[in-house]
Amino acid sequence: MTERSEVGGDVLVKVEGAYKHFPIKQGIIFKHEVARVHAVDGVDLEVRRGETLGIVGESGCGKSTLARCITGLHPLTKGRILFEGKEVGPTPDKAFRRDVQMIFQDPYGSLNPRRRVGSIIGDPFDIHGIADGAERKRRVQELMELVGLNPEHYNRFPAEFSGGQRQRIGVARALALRPKLIVCDEPVSALDVSIQAQVINLLKDLQEELGLTYIFIAHDLSVVEYVSDRVAVMYLGKIAENAEAEELYAKPRHPYTNALLSAASIADPDEAEKRERIILTGDVPSPIKPPPACRFHPRCPKAQALCSTEEPTLIAHEGDIADHLTACHFPVQIGENLAEAQAGIAQESTEPTLGVSE
Repeated sequence: MTERSEVGGDVLVKVEGAYKHFPIKQGIIFKHEVARVHAVDGVDLEVRRGETLGIVGESGCGKSTLARCITGLHPLTKGRILFEGKEVGPTPDKAFRRDVQMIFQDPYGSLNPRRRVGSIIGDPFDIHGIADGAERKRRVQELMELVGLNPEHYNRFPAEFSGGQRQRIGVARALALRPKLIVCDEPVSALDVSIQAQVINLLKDLQEELGLTYIFIAHDLSVVEYVSDRVAVMYLGKIAENAEAEELYAKPRHPYTNALLSAASIADPDEAEKRERIILTGDVPSPIKPPPACRFHPRCPKAQALCSTEEPTLIAHEGDIADHLTACHFPVQIGENLAEAQAGIAQESTEPTLGVSE
């Protein structure tokens, strides 16, 4: 039996209090830990069967690390991950490996240039002892046809394919064992815009045809809006906001989400001209020494004293639907102009202080 979400849909993956810290060590002979990178720091998340969960955030916020923890590539420092109600250990078994696959960001780096495409796509069959010989070749060619590649190119090397075709090879490899969950780690960011659309549409078609569940990581918010049923916004190792995609894009509640959406591209030039751009001041803090309490407060236009002393809880605020969760003491209200508030903060930080000389 799988767990049941409170807001509907079977929970395929549940992340509970996930932490992933990378130690920084010094020393030549005897190394000792001097600090830690807080890549993922207390994340709670659910992925429902058949949906696409988008994860967005700035570079270094922990998206890819979280994805690798969910797939078992990185063991958690603390917390646990449940797949179909069963806890995933530090060394996942073969059943889990069959059910959870990953599509990597760089189609040039994720394929061995010295191996033929047929061997690359067929590796899962060999590793799991499912098919070999003529049967393996037949299955690989079926996969190639499924993702829009010519099955006759079975014996070609990756260098003989374009970037978009190489990513299709990665998709075919991920599909080989008919997994239940595929983690897409920025699968289109290295591709041209026209090719991005083809790969995204391919992924959506495959999801409908095979009943797949996706975790989709991307920087492009317009892409995430198009493919996702729900969206989780990450900032410096934590979830800042989590909601249905339509709800989050229409009514962002966290100031960080609001700033991200203000920078997203809009196809309609008239709408783009009306949008108020929020320019965040300051750099992203170091994950080695993150700010106390709310990690966004040093850059937040709504920050108050409470934000630097008490960490906000990821909850549904008054007026929000049950599954629109925001980790903010002072969430954004409808119609509130954060651009003006941010401009005021920037002006105050640059104006000289007037004083009386002695």
